[in-house]
Amino acid sequence: MMKTMFRQYAVVLCVLILASCSSKNNSEVPENAINTDVINNPATASKSVDPKDNVPVYEFVSEEHDFGEIIQGESVSFAFKFKNTGKGDLVIRSANGSCGCTVPEFPKDPVKPGESGIINVTFNSEGREGLQTKTVTLIANTIPNTHVLTIKGNVVKQ
Repeated sequence: MMKTMFRQYAVVLCVLILASCSSKNNSEVPENAINTDVINNPATASKSVDPKDNVPVYEFVSEEHDFGEIIQGESVSFAFKFKNTGKGDLVIRSANGSCGCTVPEFPKDPVKPGESGIINVTFNSEGREGLQTKTVTLIANTIPNTHVLTIKGNVVKQ
C-alpha cells in the first residue's frame, strides 16, 4: 500500500517537473518590430555571398543629443537624421529605449540606398531628476546589426 502510494506521488512529481521544463518561446520582440522575413542580411555562412555586396549602412548626422536643462515632467523629442550610404535597402527591425521613459519611432518601410530617414526619440522626464543619459538600440540588417543612439539632459524641478 505504501509502495503504491509512493509510486503515484513519484509519477505525479515527475510529470510536474517535465511540464515545468517545457520549452517556451519567450522572445522579447517589441510590438513595434516589423516582420523578420523582410530582413535580408547579406552576411551569411554561404561562401558564395560577399558580405560587402548589397549591405546597407547608416550614416547619422549625430548619434548623440544633449537636451540641456529639462523641467521635470516635460517631454522632449529629438529627430536623429540618417542616410543609407550603403548598397542595399536598410530595414530597421526594432528600436528599443533603455527605459520606459524613452520612446523611439522609426521608419517601418525599407530605406533605399541614397535615401534618408529619421529616428524620432521622445524622453518623458516625469519622476526623474538630475543628469539623465538614455539610449536607443536599433536592430537592422546592417553589419553589425545593432546601433546605439544616446540622449542626455539635466532634469530640474520647477
